[in-house]
Amino acid sequence: MAPGTSDLNGHRGIVGCSVGISLAPDDGTTREKLLKNADMALYRSKLDGRGTWRFFEPAMDVSLQSRRALEIDLREAMGKDEFTLFYQPIYDLRTDRISGLEALLRWQHPKRGLVPPDQFIPLAEEIGLIAPLGEWGLNRACKEAANLPTEFKMAVNVSASQFRDPKLASVIANALDMSALAPHRLELEITESVLLGNSTETIATLHELKARGLRIALDDFGTGYSSLSYLRSFPFDKIKIDQSFVRDATATKGSKLIVRAITSLGRSLGMTTTAEGVETIEQLNQMKAEGCNEAQVFLFSRPVPATELASTILSLRNGLKRSDWSRARAS
Repeated sequence: MAPGTSDLNGHRGIVGCSVGISLAPDDGTTREKLLKNADMALYRSKLDGRGTWRFFEPAMDVSLQSRRALEIDLREAMGKDEFTLFYQPIYDLRTDRISGLEALLRWQHPKRGLVPPDQFIPLAEEIGLIAPLGEWGLNRACKEAANLPTEFKMAVNVSASQFRDPKLASVIANALDMSALAPHRLELEITESVLLGNSTETIATLHELKARGLRIALDDFGTGYSSLSYLRSFPFDKIKIDQSFVRDATATKGSKLIVRAITSLGRSLGMTTTAEGVETIEQLNQMKAEGCNEAQVFLFSRPVPATELASTILSLRNGLKRSDWSRARAS
């Protein structure tokens, strides 16, 4: 439903609504049943972006019950210590050595198994759990990084809702203090969604964090509408090239030219460029040829749990020789 304006005691506001509709007799023959089904349709209209309407469908009942069960499990998960971090190695293409890690949140449910982030992260944001969950992940990542070689950096993703939290700076400072991790070893990764909305306050917060010594990376570069304007507004330390361009760089001229343009832009602005999701030796060679500084090379290592981190670092730290590339290609 299109929003309208309202004037309340001299204050002008915007009012919109979402609508759920159930019809008798197909959707129920009693008031209670019709209201219940209309409520489920209303819930679906809100999930679909608000300001719209939906008719009840029987599948909504199954979907809602499944979501409510997931929400209950999610609320209990932190108390049951079901969350963990996996670590994706970041490979320096100039030295052929591992240079850092990206911490990735995972939910290991006793019955559901490993729940994908795209299933529980949006839900955590919706029900207000993303702040404590993000703080837990930040503390754990900093603690793990403090035990790694001092040249290693640790990258942590920060969502738009986390970034809007006025306590973010103090949460980060506390994580660094508790772990004794040097600020320059912590890298915060943000997407364009963080920068949308109140860009003035957002840029000010970014400058504050950078002044504390933290590194700031712009994730999924090239997929948004205004990425270039953000590079003009804030001196990011790193640009992460979205894996869609990396994947197609060896197959399509357009993607190869985009990767080349981004790496050239990074060099001109003094920003590190990192290729996401390198899966083949051809992609790896292409990223090197285009002058990309770093890569997250799935070819060499997928994200690993903390228990496998030491052995993974040991196998990558001294560099990968051509023979290793050949074995990787053969596998």
